[in-house]
Amino acid sequence: MSTKNILFVFGTRPEVIKLAPVILELKKYPDAYNVIICNTEQQKELSNQTLSYFGLKADINLDCMRENQSLASVQSRILTSLDKIFNENKIDATIVQGDTITVLTGSLISFYHKIPVFHVEAGLRSYDIFEPFPEEIMRQMTSRVAQMHFAPTESNKKALLLENIEEKKISVVGNTVIDALFCLSDEINEKAQGFYSGKGIKIDEKLVLITVHRRENHGERIDRILQAISDLVSKYSDHTFILPVHPNPNVKEKVYAKLGQFKNVYLLPPLDYPNLVYLMKNAKLILTDSGGIQEEAPSFGCPTLVMRYETERQEGIEAGVSILVGADYDKIVGNSEKVLDREKSQTRLKAQNPYGDGKTAEKIEKLIRAYFTS
Repeated sequence: MSTKNILFVFGTRPEVIKLAPVILELKKYPDAYNVIICNTEQQKELSNQTLSYFGLKADINLDCMRENQSLASVQSRILTSLDKIFNENKIDATIVQGDTITVLTGSLISFYHKIPVFHVEAGLRSYDIFEPFPEEIMRQMTSRVAQMHFAPTESNKKALLLENIEEKKISVVGNTVIDALFCLSDEINEKAQGFYSGKGIKIDEKLVLITVHRRENHGERIDRILQAISDLVSKYSDHTFILPVHPNPNVKEKVYAKLGQFKNVYLLPPLDYPNLVYLMKNAKLILTDSGGIQEEAPSFGCPTLVMRYETERQEGIEAGVSILVGADYDKIVGNSEKVLDREKSQTRLKAQNPYGDGKTAEKIEKLIRAYFTS
């Protein structure tokens, strides 16, 4: 086949982590693919920092984010910026990942230019349009225009089939987030260890990792979540709690007001990928509303409480590697106590990670090659 111009469009750190293995895989075959990396910079610092970890750099930066902007304004800005990219470049296919507003706009502008869209991590569904908000609808709308759907699991494939997506367009490949974990070297892990020791943070058998940032958890929900965490911090004063604080003021101000006074709590700026993985690898318990962490934590056998009322990653719940607790105070505290009252060695999960085997990027490359040669 002739060399194809493949445009990767992303804007957030999770998208970078999950697309980096695919980018690196396609770059192994320069005669087949001319890879163009476009960062909308939806999360400017985080996305570029994570790209550098994988030895990558964006060819195009769009700088589309503004402080306190509405969903409509950022969507229109990204859409207009991407339209210019398509007008100035010959694109043979667009690859997007997941469920962000960058994914939707990248898919939409590709559709307007009649360019095929390949959707990595397709078919995840909660079936509640406000949980997660607005991501559930972003995914569903992207599925309507995608030509290739790379579904992590059989459940994701079934969801797409129920929406009348042609079976020939769907491939079950696992999740690229597991591929990314395998990229971590011993040297990177040692640097991460040094990062925490340099801050005087003890990483031992009594570590609790917390992340909370989702839009649907703003308001009263985060108040209940933080109250539960506050009470756990007080009860388990011999444990270390680490919370990378999201820069959104709706989150940041409340987190510092509620947890800033505790000596066994470390409120850190957003962490780069290796340092976050190091915490997941060493944590006794994880409390999160993140999507990616739900997929990554099982690789380390770490019990995970998902602080959401619905999850599009139901496989982890069914496998028993995570528990859905929402913003319910009693569920957060009760389930945390079941883990924290025991030794770490007694709480490790034995189930295999239901989200992949670390070879997803290889499978995706073969499917893309077959698409263009058929």
